[in-house]
Amino acid sequence: MPKKVHPIAKITRVSGRRGEVRLLPLSRYFDEYIETRDLRIGFDMEMVRDIKLSDSIGQGKKRRFTFEGFQTRDDAETLIGQTLFAEGRAGDNAELISKELLGYSMVTKSGKVVGKLTDILWLPSNDVYVIQNGNDEKLIPVVKEIIIGVDHLLGVIVIAPMEGLL
Repeated sequence: MPKKVHPIAKITRVSGRRGEVRLLPLSRYFDEYIETRDLRIGFDMEMVRDIKLSDSIGQGKKRRFTFEGFQTRDDAETLIGQTLFAEGRAGDNAELISKELLGYSMVTKSGKVVGKLTDILWLPSNDVYVIQNGNDEKLIPVVKEIIIGVDHLLGVIVIAPMEGLL
């Protein structure tokens, strides 16, 4: 079975003559995962191949990245438009904000249905699930104290709501 991967960035353009590229982060965990995880690249999750980060140049929004085997501008141009994926591990925070969760039902640990997950917001302090139940909309912070687990087979997210959350 192939390993789980999370999209962390999209390659947007070439910068310079030495195979450097610019990336658009797709995850708040981009900085952590690009340096510490095995990387894959491809146009979608099903068709990825291994790639290894060679160097990171600069800082902030002007950072440039080089990958092994892509030393020239022409080499790097073949990467434009592809997505960079990081290898997933059990209990990853990125798993809790995956777009695959959209449409999952949310229930409390006592079994009460809260609603359906319709969106995931990236906010400065933490991510937030947007839950719809008819005309009612609830915002549930994605923190370990509230999110107990995700059952991908049943399409259910189980939460332990604190007082006043619902």
